[in-house]
Amino acid sequence: MRMRAIVLAPLASVGLLGSCVAAPAEDALQGRPDDLDARLRRVEAVVANQSLLSLAQQLDALQSDIRALRGRVDELQNTSEQLRRQQRDLYADLDRRLAVLEGAGASAGGAGDAAAQAAYGRAFETLKAADYPGAITGFRRFLAEHPAHELAPNAAYWLGEAYYVTRDYASAASAFERTVREWPASQKAPDALLKLGFAQIELKRIDAARTTLGEVLTRFPDTEAARLARERLRKLPPAP
Repeated sequence: MRMRAIVLAPLASVGLLGSCVAAPAEDALQGRPDDLDARLRRVEAVVANQSLLSLAQQLDALQSDIRALRGRVDELQNTSEQLRRQQRDLYADLDRRLAVLEGAGASAGGAGDAAAQAAYGRAFETLKAADYPGAITGFRRFLAEHPAHELAPNAAYWLGEAYYVTRDYASAASAFERTVREWPASQKAPDALLKLGFAQIELKRIDAARTTLGEVLTRFPDTEAARLARERLRKLPPAP
């Protein structure tokens, strides 16, 4: 019995020691998941904050782009309106000059009766006043009543311009085409052929416009109309 007690005593000590060693290890393992959860929450919070920051930065960038685009749209609208006003002013100036020249020519040649001159003058006045529907009515009436008058090619051309300004490109093309067809040797023929090409572009008839503008270069090579036709041809997409 004594021998057995001697042998068991060390074993009991070892067991006690083992239990003492195991307890702290178990405590450490039991505390680790809580620590990991806390760390994970901290990491998730950091990631969430970074994501929100990134989204906020992207939102700021998008808002800045939108403001820039709106500013560009406003700028283009203002530019477009300025171009329209300049075009109307140009028409008015050209009309005044042309009216003087035409009046002088009619007086020198004794051509044209007073009624025709008055009808043409009224149509001119409505065009200068930017009353385009009134100008269309006036020039159409003039052409119907005085188709052989010396001012008929001018009336047909300005009729086309009045249609063009109101964006009735089909009617404008018809008026310009008539000017070129019926009065090919008139002073208005180069400009009418040029504006016919412009109207065809607006109508998406690009091939026809390319042909028309090329005809301007061929028939009227040393005119302002030819220079403008050459510039517009460079801006057209290449032929397929």
